[in-house]
Amino acid sequence: MVGDMEDRAKRVFGDHLDRAISFAQLLADHGVERGLIGPREVERLWDRHLLNSAVIAELLPQNCRVVDVGSGAGLPGIPLAIARPDLNLTLLEPMARRVAWLDEVVETLGLSSVTVVRGRAEEASVREQLSDVDVVTARAVAPLERLARWCLPLLKPGGQLVALKGESALEEMERDAEAVRRAGGSRQRVVSCGADVLEVPTTVVLVERSELSGRRDGARRRRKDR
Repeated sequence: MVGDMEDRAKRVFGDHLDRAISFAQLLADHGVERGLIGPREVERLWDRHLLNSAVIAELLPQNCRVVDVGSGAGLPGIPLAIARPDLNLTLLEPMARRVAWLDEVVETLGLSSVTVVRGRAEEASVREQLSDVDVVTARAVAPLERLARWCLPLLKPGGQLVALKGESALEEMERDAEAVRRAGGSRQRVVSCGADVLEVPTTVVLVERSELSGRRDGARRRRKDR
């Protein structure tokens, strides 16, 4: 890493830049052979992946509980954990070989605030284990309509789904707005992150879990416990 890129990465990762460099090296050395990234992605790891993921840190409150759904190579979860060690972060991934990778990365980088869980957000066992979290993140996982059905039940009422999307984010939000509302989402909006460090800022769709949805879930749990 040289010059301008190092300066930009330093602004995002601060005193933890060495960990970010180590993660980038792990991806460069093993990401392609382990099916985590495509061959063309190695040359653009920083802009397209590490910084693109880490800049969403500006949206997250201090010391909150975060679940990264479909974490895959560890994006956005690992860069987010490096930039924000105050977060209590769970990487949720269904594929065993990717879970093994995530475990290795967490151990190698010494990310003590990160837990790796194998499973899918829509599974009942996962929802019991990871319920009432503050934030759920997802990057390149599924259309917003499906993300809302899978992820909103993990959130506490008022919690937020942070879905990293591309240029079509606004179109997708408008297309799926009613389906997201039926899934318990409210206050949907599109925001940009990292304009000061990225040529192409990260586009995010934010969806809040409605208070009403949380009350309905609570009532269902009480009936089930009787």
